[in-house]
Amino acid sequence: MKVSLFITCFNDTLFPQTGKSAVEVLERLGHEVEFRSAQTCCGQMHSNSGYPREALTLVRRFVDVFRHADMVVIPSTSCTTTVRTQYPRLAADDAALLREVEELIPRVLEFSEFLTGELGLADVGAYYPHRVTYHASCNSLRGLKLGEAPKTLLKAVRGLDFVELPASEECCGFGGTFAIKNSEVSTAMLSDKMRAVLATGAEVVTAGDNSCLMHIAGGLSRLKTGVRAMHLAEILACTEAGA
Repeated sequence: MKVSLFITCFNDTLFPQTGKSAVEVLERLGHEVEFRSAQTCCGQMHSNSGYPREALTLVRRFVDVFRHADMVVIPSTSCTTTVRTQYPRLAADDAALLREVEELIPRVLEFSEFLTGELGLADVGAYYPHRVTYHASCNSLRGLKLGEAPKTLLKAVRGLDFVELPASEECCGFGGTFAIKNSEVSTAMLSDKMRAVLATGAEVVTAGDNSCLMHIAGGLSRLKTGVRAMHLAEILACTEAGA
């Protein structure tokens, strides 16, 4: 299958290894991966901050870039949620654009969703001999309703010791601009999340969204806990040959 990777501006700028890892996994599974260089931002930040006109420009851009793609895979739960839930609202006053958005959305899948749902896989040939816990982002839980998909992939990784995260349904406190506008509340929520992570005894905390991981990793690093944060794609890209 030919897969178009929408890497997201956040990953492209701050976490390029996530995109590289996603490509490694998909190619290892026998798929052709293309990166369309005209892609930019999904518009989430603009839409969430009250700038729908600016966000609409990016909706048009996304549609222009991917309208002929067989499948668009996104290693970000928040950006996938933006496309699925916000694009129809943003394009509501433009009938032609709305029609294109609605035609494209079924071909836009989050990374773990593509692997477990579209491909029907659990074991992707990964090997990662570490104790790992999983943080389910708000978008994965409530926006995409991914359920057990990410954990199914983790539990199939050879050598990996998976441990459930206490109070896993609770938000990490990032929420994009929420962490800036409501820093005290955000910090309190982060403290709860870090306590939960540390209670597992995990070496690594993973998730399907680097925005959450950046927030959690920052807190864990400041406390010098030694616990690392890694995107799910990075773990799945690891193999015994590369250990």
